[in-house]
Amino acid sequence: MQPGSPSLCVLGELVVDLLPVPEAGAGPEGTAPQYVARPGGNALNVAVAAGRLGAPVRLLARLGTGPLAVSLRRHAELAGVDTTGFVAADEPISLAVVGVGPDGSPDYGFHVLGAADWQWTDDELARVRPADVGAVHVGSISSWTEPGSTAIAGLVDRLSGEALISVDPNIRPMLADGPVGATLGNDRAAVTRRLDALVARADLVKVSAEDLAWLEPGTTDLDDAVLRWAERGPALVVLTDGGAPLRIARPGGSVLRREIPRVDVVDTVGAGDSLAAGLLTGLLDAGLTTRAALAGAPDEQLLALVDDAALVAALNCTRVGADPPTRAELDAAR
Repeated sequence: MQPGSPSLCVLGELVVDLLPVPEAGAGPEGTAPQYVARPGGNALNVAVAAGRLGAPVRLLARLGTGPLAVSLRRHAELAGVDTTGFVAADEPISLAVVGVGPDGSPDYGFHVLGAADWQWTDDELARVRPADVGAVHVGSISSWTEPGSTAIAGLVDRLSGEALISVDPNIRPMLADGPVGATLGNDRAAVTRRLDALVARADLVKVSAEDLAWLEPGTTDLDDAVLRWAERGPALVVLTDGGAPLRIARPGGSVLRREIPRVDVVDTVGAGDSLAAGLLTGLLDAGLTTRAALAGAPDEQLLALVDDAALVAALNCTRVGADPPTRAELDAAR
């Protein structure tokens, strides 16, 4: 990335992930599993992954209270992320307790009531918004939970046409619906409506098969789904489906597929975030920082960028938690 290049602006939550330590056991009675606290959250993961790849990236986040706040900031700074977009918040930091299945897939338990992440105001965002944005990435809990989701939607409206808008729904079902979701003011209809508005404004959407299963219950034809999403407003849609090939669609086009690199998976925490960061970094590096440039790029160029992004995600999966590769590690893996 050249000095003075347009920056990536990532907007969203900071979360402390409690990850199990399987080799530590759970005590003689099996009731005391050990966990390690690691920095996490969609926005922090994307920003750190992009920073490690050399992108100029600024993270806009509400940094809540608690003894781990210093660790979250330091994690971002060590990756070269600009943290001047942090807002000091009085609310607590969010906590996610993570379980890992036999295939490495994560299961989450969230402790988020009254947390800092989604309490954004228009005034806060106006204060921390940078002037040299090439792309802005939003999504996950803060983008579909009030009151912050309204402020985020307003910022997206203002930046639309000035910078690439990237959206990742990153649905967490228990926070989006049901009793826990209700405590946050969320239900299926409200979350879907808020995301519909963001997708309509987006230039790039990264969506998972799991997201689709929640947003469009009963969807079985993923080819049809990715084509439909490409007609909703985005210039490019990338659909992930675990270890299955990526599906890529553009308005008026056909479904393109790319294989995922095969690696020894430790877990998949942060894989989608790493993929998004890899793709956004590649777009910025290629100078594709306007919708017109993205729409006009040939399939071959975009598929090469998607392949790189998939490799970033695969390398992340070879390590515990969200731990994306550096630029040097990516170059070596190619």
